[in-house]
Amino acid sequence: MKLPENTVWFDRKRTIFGLPWSFTKYILTDEKLLIVKGFLKQSEEEIRLYRIFDMSLSRSLWERLDRVGTIHCCSGDKSSPEFDIKRVKNPRQVKENLSDLVEKQKIARGVSVREEMGHTIDHDHDGISDLVEKK
Repeated sequence: MKLPENTVWFDRKRTIFGLPWSFTKYILTDEKLLIVKGFLKQSEEEIRLYRIFDMSLSRSLWERLDRVGTIHCCSGDKSSPEFDIKRVKNPRQVKENLSDLVEKQKIARGVSVREEMGHTIDHDHDGISDLVEKK
């Protein structure tokens, strides 16, 4: 697989002892995150960075021993509202870089996150509550 020209970060899901022996690849560009899974049958998820609105980092005991971690992301993407970037090396740095790129994309596109307490709003009346709206 050839990496896109504007790749900022690339890694594989790490398995035992933190080694990249898996068929899950993470590719971060300045505009999107690609999650490519599989060997014989590949699937590819594409998440636009401006749609990500929350991230958290978790590291189990085994992950800390293997020097990896998992980043959980919530997004306004209808096909991938929640996803994990599992068992990656330098997870705190990856999360910070991803967070910075998300903010840059939101500013560049004029997107803001609207948080409402206790309820959500369906701005475009398509039956799906929207958390991201254009200014």
